[in-house]
Amino acid sequence: MGRHSKPTESKARRNSVIALAGLVPGGLVAVSNVDGVSAALPFLTTAKASPLTDSAAEPAAEPVQEAKAVVPEAAAVTPAFAVTAPAPEPAPAPLPEGPLGIPAINFDAYRSAERVLAERDPSCGISWMQIAGIGRVESSHANGGQADEKGNLLEPIIGLPLDGSLPGQAVIMDTDGGALDGDPVYDRAVGPTQFIPTTWAQFGIDGNGDGVADPQNLYDAAASTGHYLCDGGTDMRDIVSATKAILRYNNSMAYVANVTAWSLAYSTGVNPSSADLPRIH
Repeated sequence: MGRHSKPTESKARRNSVIALAGLVPGGLVAVSNVDGVSAALPFLTTAKASPLTDSAAEPAAEPVQEAKAVVPEAAAVTPAFAVTAPAPEPAPAPLPEGPLGIPAINFDAYRSAERVLAERDPSCGISWMQIAGIGRVESSHANGGQADEKGNLLEPIIGLPLDGSLPGQAVIMDTDGGALDGDPVYDRAVGPTQFIPTTWAQFGIDGNGDGVADPQNLYDAAASTGHYLCDGGTDMRDIVSATKAILRYNNSMAYVANVTAWSLAYSTGVNPSSADLPRIH
């Protein structure tokens, strides 16, 4: 988080990224990929449903009366089977192993974060796919789900010191006495979604209800990522608003492109192309 990079190479590239950045649960829009194949995205919407046809334009046909068998009053009619209400649709299963595969524990944490944010900030409308996009780019889902059944990382994830040694890297001196990152000189990004200590202090929340907000816990990190993205009246269902929020996470349009590409991939099950994943400087 907090890295800076040069602008993207072309205006056309930037426009294509922005066109993908709004992820809207509950709607539908077709987005064409670079090969011209149109993918249905169930969490994007840009238009209302078509109005119903005016029934007055053509008179309805008279209903056909079906002949019914006459059953003697003394006869008992026993149904052949009991009619029950349809079962609720199950939650989506974790994606299969491979480039789109999300480890089961990470998948549960992302889904949990979506529910937490729906209660805390329903106007934000963030989806688990958007949070998963951050998790994929920042740590490859905690290095492939390296966490216990409670979401605690088996090995802490700690970034490089923010000492300005990398191109475009900000210099951030220690702000927490090394409490989160173990570095008393410079701050470092921590956890599977890479919060710097000052940002965690402001936006870190308890995502699993254990009374502790821990950046090295998948549930806490995912919920805190959503909390950070939704800050300041963000509407993650809006293209421009979502793009601005992701840029706050990392001020790079290449970063936005990567997060968005993976978010869309998790919605459609289609691998992102190399053109959708520009290098993040």
